[in-house]
Amino acid sequence: MNPWGMDCIELVELVTDYLEGALGEADQARFEKHLSLCDGCALYLEQLRLTLRATGGLRLERIPPEALDVFRAAFRQWKKA
Repeated sequence: MNPWGMDCIELVELVTDYLEGALGEADQARFEKHLSLCDGCALYLEQLRLTLRATGGLRLERIPPEALDVFRAAFRQWKKA
């Protein structure tokens, strides 16, 4: 067993569930243990929280159509990879 509870890749895969309070008790404990030992993942989580806070008021109708096209194209390209 990983002494950190989980590796960094698993933490990144579970971060959305963690932020939404959707992790089970055991996974949450493993997640938080890793955070307590890994400065990089703790910083990643803080950056994600700041991004969510900054964009929390963003409304779809306020995003210029050109920007939506760029975002959608980037997402489609990412999904192909």
